Amino acid sequence: MALRHAVLAALLDGECSGYQLTKIFDVGVSNFWYAAPQQLYAELAKLEADGLVAGREVAQQGRPNKRVFTVTEAGVGELAAFAAAPPKPLLIRDDLAVRVHAVDLLDPGPVIAQLHERAEEAAAKLALFEKMLIRLRGDLDEESFLREGDRIGPYLSCLGGCRLEREIRDWCLHTARTLSERAARTGRE
Repeated sequence: MALRHAVLAALLDGECSGYQLTKIFDVGVSNFWYAAPQQLYAELAKLEADGLVAGREVAQQGRPNKRVFTVTEAGVGELAAFAAAPPKPLLIRDDLAVRVHAVDLLDPGPVIAQLHERAEEAAAKLALFEKMLIRLRGDLDEESFLREGDRIGPYLSCLGGCRLEREIRDWCLHTARTLSERAARTGRE
């Protein structure tokens, strides 16, 4: 998936500025796509040049003017073509998993500490995603929202993020506990 598709998908909820887009990516899209703010601004410029988004200047009092962007019909067509294409396989590159894989020949202490750090990060992301789920569904319970909600795509992708972060947290805690117990038994602390 190209960054362009993630940006187009994020803009489906309506007009937003580059700054607002970075906030959307920080919380709502970070469970499936990471992008630095400068990447997002560069991608918005490319999308506008390609006619996939339309930008307009908005005057602000006491602050510099800002540009806001919306998806064009061509942008929706680009997303439709992307959605119809076969997905690429999921590729994971995780340096902590490499450390765990090699831990039998390493001092387990730093790896255990990193597992705890990653578990805390996952728990913090999980809490953000859970708050987002509540905000997205409003006054409806989950079942009603999924049956009757206007746009359930962001909700479903956020559910996936919750499950992923919960699994990462649980795996990290289980792995850290296992390594700690083994280190205590073998004297490799």
